[in-house]
Amino acid sequence: MKRLSDVFEDEFSSLVENIGDPKEAEEALKEDPDLVRFYIPLKARWSEISRQTKDVGQYLTDCAREIAKYNKDLQGVIDVVDFNATVSGQRIISDESLNRLIDILSEQRLGLKDVEPDILGRAYEYLLRKFAEGSGQSAGEFYTPREVAIMMAYIVDPKSGEEVYDPCCGSGGLLIKCHIRFKEKYKKQNEIAPLKFYGQENNHITYAMAKMNVFIHDMQAEIALGDTMNRPSFLSKDGSLKKFDIVLANPMWNQKFPEEVYEKDPYNRFQFGYPPESSADWGWIQHMHKSLKDNGKMAVVIDTGAVSRGSGTQGKNKERDIRKQFVDNDLIESVILLPENLFYNTTAPGVIIVINKNKPEDRKSKILLINISDLYEKGRPKNYLPDATIQKVHEIYRDWKEQESISKIITTDKVVKNDYNLSPSRYISINNKEEVLPLEEAIVELEEAEEERKEADRKLWEILESLRDKVL
Repeated sequence: MKRLSDVFEDEFSSLVENIGDPKEAEEALKEDPDLVRFYIPLKARWSEISRQTKDVGQYLTDCAREIAKYNKDLQGVIDVVDFNATVSGQRIISDESLNRLIDILSEQRLGLKDVEPDILGRAYEYLLRKFAEGSGQSAGEFYTPREVAIMMAYIVDPKSGEEVYDPCCGSGGLLIKCHIRFKEKYKKQNEIAPLKFYGQENNHITYAMAKMNVFIHDMQAEIALGDTMNRPSFLSKDGSLKKFDIVLANPMWNQKFPEEVYEKDPYNRFQFGYPPESSADWGWIQHMHKSLKDNGKMAVVIDTGAVSRGSGTQGKNKERDIRKQFVDNDLIESVILLPENLFYNTTAPGVIIVINKNKPEDRKSKILLINISDLYEKGRPKNYLPDATIQKVHEIYRDWKEQESISKIITTDKVVKNDYNLSPSRYISINNKEEVLPLEEAIVELEEAEEERKEADRKLWEILESLRDKVL
């Protein structure tokens, strides 16, 4: 609200200079609110807010709703908080605390000429991270660790005019890091076409966080509210999925969807097979792949089990068989194994899978595996990747090179011989460490095996029933 008010004041001052009279400028705004980026009604301007001494919580809540009323892009974003809320009859935030916060914010201007959008963005990201640290398991639903997001932005490397999509965007961190990477790369070229960003989020509170995040970073972004797996929001005129140059995501790992979600899909997303009900990892990956343009690239951070589950088993395995299709069609470009205890909703490590529909000639029928499971720093409450590790991965991927105990280039034929196991630790040994199956991954494998057993039982009973009918 402080930022909105100060930006409005700057734009209003320019309007007064052009018109010559403040009253006439106000009248012009009433007739055409689009003369400014966001119209802020008099009650909600910071000069009025800073005067309040009584019923501050209710006043701020009313102001937020007034701002949303005049600016449809902020509806469901700025008006989702009740500053006057109580629990067991006690105010969550007292008027005294709100007054102190208002006094602190009043010490600085946050207008267009006072601060860069990135300053506010970094402050917002800092608060999101602190919020994540205090949110435990639920933090994984909205926050991807900063350094993982930066690494993914380096890998997808957005270029002028491209469209970037995150189907489960949380608070928008992956989109933000692509935006920042693009600005850093092209900061000296003023004629470069900006990126366009698209994101969908199912949780309405997290959706509001994402909307606020892209606004603070001054991005061209469309954020939609809804369930991507059942009702994707971004469609072409013919009703098919909209295609993007870059797709990246950190979906909920091992999410459970009934098989009918895949069977009844009207968008033809699951051509490579239906994932097991115990884990939608390869359902999300297939949605992302279907959302890519023919020359597009995607990066997804997902549970390590997604690249190894089912390999070495006899007969059919849903995840292994889907993975086989991606390998046989030469779509997988790289797999990066991350350290443990990076993510806020699990201590398990993750992997980044890079899929490229337009591999360079020298990368065809090859996959670059990178193992950085030991290249981290201890932190509280979570481990983190230092800048040197991020830069190392960027250089290895960019230069497509092998480095002892870190990266290895393998042929797809070798993956076939290993029954489509893509785990970097299978091919790159670090200090002779044995690969240990994380408990969460073991549980998913057990659930998948039970699912396959039930399916085998069902088919067996069908055969026995048909035989009985023939005998009778």
